[in-house]
Amino acid sequence: QIFTELIQHWNLESPYMVAHDFGGAISLRAHLLHGIDYKKWILMNVVAMAPWGSPFFAHVQKHEAAFAGLPRYIHKAILEAYIKGALYKSLPSDDLNALISPWMTDAGQSAFYRQIGQADQKYTDEVEALYSTIRCPVRILWGEEDEWIPIETGRRLNRAIGQNDFHSVSNAGHLVQLDQSETILEHIIQYMA
Repeated sequence: QIFTELIQHWNLESPYMVAHDFGGAISLRAHLLHGIDYKKWILMNVVAMAPWGSPFFAHVQKHEAAFAGLPRYIHKAILEAYIKGALYKSLPSDDLNALISPWMTDAGQSAFYRQIGQADQKYTDEVEALYSTIRCPVRILWGEEDEWIPIETGRRLNRAIGQNDFHSVSNAGHLVQLDQSETILEHIIQYMA
């Protein structure tokens, strides 16, 4: 709803859309439930199909308050392990720290666990049956080594949409845009041209 209102506020008509992870669920809901059209759309390792949520997600959802109060050094260790689990390649330490630092303040720490606690499969259950009614061209890019959302989920999404524009990305995990940034950029430039 907020994303839809933002697009309307900016007077964007049929913008190009690139979505990753939960951005997939948000952009799918904006399109299918709120009438937002896109000129072209790239979905990369998106949250879009059941089942979703890792064992870590399930544990945080049961004990969110306890995680929000973790000592800072334990929270940092969890963040590092969490982000590294989304990568196939190693990141330079400066890049890894850039991903971690927004979550290291008091507000960031509680927000990190709160957004996991608020995750709910109902957000995609409500639109999953509508994927074949998508009104614009869609390309799906998926890291072959994604341990968070397996590539088979991406293939199921491709079949549900029915446009058959699926591309697996080798040597890439969930953070496909970091593992294979040049390949992803080439896809975006070529597809959106």
